[in-house]
Amino acid sequence: MSPRASAPTPAPADEAGGGAPAAPGTPAPPAVPKKKGFHFPSAFTVLAAVTLAVWALTFVIPSGRYETKDGGPVPGTYHSVHLTQDFGARLKDLFLSPVNGLYGVTDDTSGLTAPGGTGAFFGAAGVFLFVLAVGAFITVTLRTGALTSGVARLADRLQRHRTLLLIVLMSLFSLGGTTYGMAEETLGFYGLMIPLMLKLGYDRMVGATVIMVGAGVGTLASTVNPFATGVASDSAGIGTGDGIVLRLLMWAVLTALAAGYVVRYADRVHAAPGRSLVAPLPEDEALRKEGADAGKLTARQKAVLALFAATFLFMIFAVIPWADLHVTFLPTLGWYFPELAALFIAAAVLVGLVAGLGEKGITNAITAGAGDFIGAAMIIMLARGVTVIMNNASVTDTILDRLQHAVSGTSSGFFAVLMFLVNLPLAFFVPSSSGHAALAMPILAPLADFAGVSRAAVVTAYQSASGWVNLITPTSAVVMGGLALAKVRYDRYLRFIAPLMGILLVAVAGFMVLGAALG
Repeated sequence: MSPRASAPTPAPADEAGGGAPAAPGTPAPPAVPKKKGFHFPSAFTVLAAVTLAVWALTFVIPSGRYETKDGGPVPGTYHSVHLTQDFGARLKDLFLSPVNGLYGVTDDTSGLTAPGGTGAFFGAAGVFLFVLAVGAFITVTLRTGALTSGVARLADRLQRHRTLLLIVLMSLFSLGGTTYGMAEETLGFYGLMIPLMLKLGYDRMVGATVIMVGAGVGTLASTVNPFATGVASDSAGIGTGDGIVLRLLMWAVLTALAAGYVVRYADRVHAAPGRSLVAPLPEDEALRKEGADAGKLTARQKAVLALFAATFLFMIFAVIPWADLHVTFLPTLGWYFPELAALFIAAAVLVGLVAGLGEKGITNAITAGAGDFIGAAMIIMLARGVTVIMNNASVTDTILDRLQHAVSGTSSGFFAVLMFLVNLPLAFFVPSSSGHAALAMPILAPLADFAGVSRAAVVTAYQSASGWVNLITPTSAVVMGGLALAKVRYDRYLRFIAPLMGILLVAVAGFMVLGAALG
């Protein structure tokens, strides 16, 4: 979704999966003849189908659990369990899954997630509010005119260095992924990246994948990411630095492969726009032209742009665990989505004051911006609800137990590759990298001792599988939310990324064999 200074023209339903209604008085776009035949469903429909499919599978997959210690499963303790929930209760779970995805609470005793309970908060309310706050912040900034003029001037200056810009941006997002698992935080960058890429002569797919693939490949090849490498290494009983040489090599190679792939597509679209995988939206041409006749930036506009950049830079600084990276001269703030949401709301008000929008102008822009981003926020809520259904049916541990048996008794090289492959389905059902690590590592890491492979190789295999799957899984808030913000259909994105997924699969398997050989 690309918020604009005025109310956006709704995108076609098959392209954006829904959108904010046009403001009263907004001219209606010219009628577009409807094409007959199959139209790929919106992101909401895809997630609804996934929710129903997963719920149905919980009646087929046996329920079971591991005993837990220090928050992780104990190897050898898996046992079948009899669910006390009857069909009516499980039907209620399906009915409440969106609500649970927003503010469900997991009971410490029963392990069941439900709204209004006591225990550990499980819902995505923090991310939900964060997305709305980002929408408010970007829309307020757009209303000042500074962002439109700034992006136009930047695009004009970078026309001769487009390829270098793409490589640098992907490398920066990848760096965020490999160091601290940059994921939901990327949702804030779509409002800036989509207009910039359109002005440079690219399409929305380029804008979306520079962010999503860049950060995703970085997370796939995490080096010191505390939420993936850190949690997994701790659960495996090794240090975060174990295996870092292989992971650094993976990060460099895979980032280069991904950047080359995106640049190749971008060059093709720039040379022949008709070869784009995404149909242009009615507002795209206006976005390309916005700010083209802008003169020099005023002092207020420069101050607004400085605040805009400072807000995003501070967000990145606030979430990086500097202490875990052994950076002692910088404080670790440990901010997460509640603090980040408050940051963007406060920044939206500050930008409005600096720009002189007035009380009414600021409040109108904040509410309009939150409304523009509500679709992406709801998709995040639905994706989290799928995980709740699985957890309440106690099928996640069963899947883990079956994977454990699949990798036992194999040779070292084959074991490393197989360890990567068996983590793929688990990554689909547990899209949280830290949750996946805490669940799988206590069971899978000890198997490395019998296969003659270092436990660091198991950590690398797990995080590579998690990162690979999270580039495409419809249960990921980052994928579905990002595509909703970019107004890129899920099926078009799958078509774009399918060859790259094959390339990454082969490359990771090669690194797994190399890691096993090096011990």
